[in-house]
Order: sequence, then C-alpha cells, then structure tokens
Amino acid sequence: MPRYAALLRGIMPMNPNMRNEKLRGVFESLGLKNVQTIISSGNVIFESSSKAISALELKIEKALLKQLGIKSPAYIRSKEQLESMIASDPFKGVEHNRATYLIVSFLKQPPHEIFSTIDLSSAKTPEFMRDIEKKYGKDVTTRTWKTIERIVRKMNG
Repeated sequence: MPRYAALLRGIMPMNPNMRNEKLRGVFESLGLKNVQTIISSGNVIFESSSKAISALELKIEKALLKQLGIKSPAYIRSKEQLESMIASDPFKGVEHNRATYLIVSFLKQPPHEIFSTIDLSSAKTPEFMRDIEKKYGKDVTTRTWKTIERIVRKMNG
C-alpha cells in the first residue's frame, strides 16, 4: 500500500487540539492505515490505497476542521516523491547547521516545492516566509531539510 506524508500548515503543539495523538485520531478516523506523527509540527505519515492526492488532501482538511476545529491546508507527498527530492540533492552539498538552514516550502500549485538556504549568521533573521507568501499567497507550508530527511527515514523504517 502506498505511503504518504501529510505536511500540515500552522500546527502548534501548545494548542490541545493540535497535539499528535489528536492528529493521528483524525487520520485514523478516515480509514488511513499505519498513521504516525513526526515532531509536533504537523507531519503525519500514513498508508492509503488511494492515489488521488488532491482528494486525500481535501478529505483530511475537511476532517481536521470538523473534528478538531483546525483550518489547515494539507500538502501530501508520496514516499517516492520525497525520496526523489532527497536524491536530487537540491542544495548541492550545502550543510544544514546553526548558521545556515536548508528549507523546503511546499505549495499546491507549481512549482510545488521551493528550496531556500537561509543565512542565520547575521543578527537579523531573513523574512523568507513573508517573501514566499507575497509571491505565492498563504497556501504554503515550510519544513527544514533535516525534517524532510527524518520523515523519509521514518517512512522507510
């Protein structure tokens, strides 16, 4: 059965309705299998026989709103899509560290992913999310490259 990762926007663990156990419960209520969460920021992996990604996203978004009162877009990527992304080495050997964050922003419309390198060595943190939202709107969610690698490891493990 195909494995997927749902990346949810705006999930904050300090909100009781956004905790991992509640998110897993929503996914399980939809009949999705082997549901697991990674970190407390809206990363949910699951199995589904469906290959209709847009329909799955909509189904999850509606269930989150109905069951938990959370209005959050869902960005679903298959295990193969995420593995292919990692294999393509979009950062060409640049390393994620304290001074340099490697960021992937997920969109519903093309280009679907935006790869950004954020320089945190200066005193002023860049406003990359503001710039991305200005160009693409608020229909975007962002993860660090390390989080994407962690999601894929868990999908494989």
